[in-house]
Amino acid sequence: MTNTSGQETPEPKPISPALKQSLELGPPLLFFVVYLWIKDRTYTFGGVDYDGFIVAAAGFVPILLVSIAVLWWLTGKLSRIQVLTAFMVIVFGGLTVWFNDGNFFKMKTTIVYAIFAAVLGVGLLRGQSYLAWVMDEMMPMEHEGWMILTRSLTLAFAVLAIANEIIWRMMSETTWVVIETFGFPIALFAFLSFQIIRLQDYLIEDDSEDEA
Repeated sequence: MTNTSGQETPEPKPISPALKQSLELGPPLLFFVVYLWIKDRTYTFGGVDYDGFIVAAAGFVPILLVSIAVLWWLTGKLSRIQVLTAFMVIVFGGLTVWFNDGNFFKMKTTIVYAIFAAVLGVGLLRGQSYLAWVMDEMMPMEHEGWMILTRSLTLAFAVLAIANEIIWRMMSETTWVVIETFGFPIALFAFLSFQIIRLQDYLIEDDSEDEA
């Protein structure tokens, strides 16, 4: 397989789609279940009290890292998005526990979406699609297609950042957890699916499939 720069990319090992989805969706779902179970409890570690939300958030970090490690062990490869996700979770999860502040963890989503929008926006100003660098190995596409998708996603991430800030400040903690676990991912998936459908003409077919 080749990317838009003409470089060969290693083929990942085959893995059951069901297992792959379980490893990717399992950690946030488990976080949701654990949160509902312990949200009204308080735990003391090292003389410091942590509410159930903080404990659930802290537990999410190793769970996600283990799932990513297992995925890497099974496939022999990690996408750039998975690496970036692991980095963000480690940083913001660690800061949440360090400051013992649940609001910081909620703001994490705003910060992440805002960073994505800002980075993609900078690329657009330079006439480049940083999104292509992240996703090209999964979905080869012509430059013009990447630019269209990048503009759309820049706006989408900005909207999600604003929406998250409004939700965590004006709604209950449980409502935010539900929207964070299900609402935002579903909205982003639906948006991406629509964009991919309308950009079909820009997709680059695998040469190996044409030869076959």
